[in-house]
Amino acid sequence: MFSDLTAEPAQFFNFLRMSTSDFEIILQKLSPLIQKNDTSFRKAIPAKVRLALTLRYLATGDSFRSLHYLFKMSHQIISKIIHETCTAILMVLKDEVKVRKLNF
Repeated sequence: MFSDLTAEPAQFFNFLRMSTSDFEIILQKLSPLIQKNDTSFRKAIPAKVRLALTLRYLATGDSFRSLHYLFKMSHQIISKIIHETCTAILMVLKDEVKVRKLNF
């Protein structure tokens, strides 16, 4: 799926709401924090897929069920990846990302 999107910039932009060049810049900055290692039991989900999943969620508000069908991952893994990647985004891009503070 991901290679199909990168082949067509307009589809990529429509899917993630950003250009391939912006995606690559963000991926380069976040990869050290979101890349996982393969184990003897399973292959790690690549950093580019982890970032694409998170950006799709943030850009569209898709449900975990919808993301499950798009990315072929369990709801639990989706939840974990989104949390880890959002944390990495805030750490690395804190000066470039505006976070709204909630008053309770």
